[in-house]
Amino acid sequence: MPEKISVLFVCLGNICRSTMAEGVFQSVARKEPYTEFFDKIDSCGTAAYHVGDTPDYRTMMTLENNGITDYVHRGRQLQKADFDKFDYIFAMDRSNLIGVERVAQSKPGSKAKVMLWGEYAGGKKGPEIVEDPYYGGDRGFTTVYDQCRRFTANFLRDVVPGVEVPEKLA
Repeated sequence: MPEKISVLFVCLGNICRSTMAEGVFQSVARKEPYTEFFDKIDSCGTAAYHVGDTPDYRTMMTLENNGITDYVHRGRQLQKADFDKFDYIFAMDRSNLIGVERVAQSKPGSKAKVMLWGEYAGGKKGPEIVEDPYYGGDRGFTTVYDQCRRFTANFLRDVVPGVEVPEKLA
């Protein structure tokens, strides 16, 4: 059996986008048939603004409105050790990608593949950016949820070929 895959989602403060991505991804990867393929699933921020905080109430409300009621998280900041703990580190936008890559430079030879989460958007336009919904209304959180659902489905198709993606993601 191949080694289990570990995934880390990163945004600026770790209360909106990265937590949404983690919540959506966990809701699938922690259920059969995916449990045998995934190990650690986490999220963090490039900044320390919200270390120890729970996700934004709008993130939690959006997850709950979509049937994800068991998600629990406390904000944390990206650490050098994350580059050895995780196989994939997904940034939500280009600014966060630069922040992640900056930390990665101080950790040469790590196993993590660093990329935009939006690389799994599908389509021919290239990667999508997951815009920060913090200063907007509830609609921004719904947009982030929809992106995370779609990106999760595409990522699962890529790394776990031959296993059917749940209809709620497709």
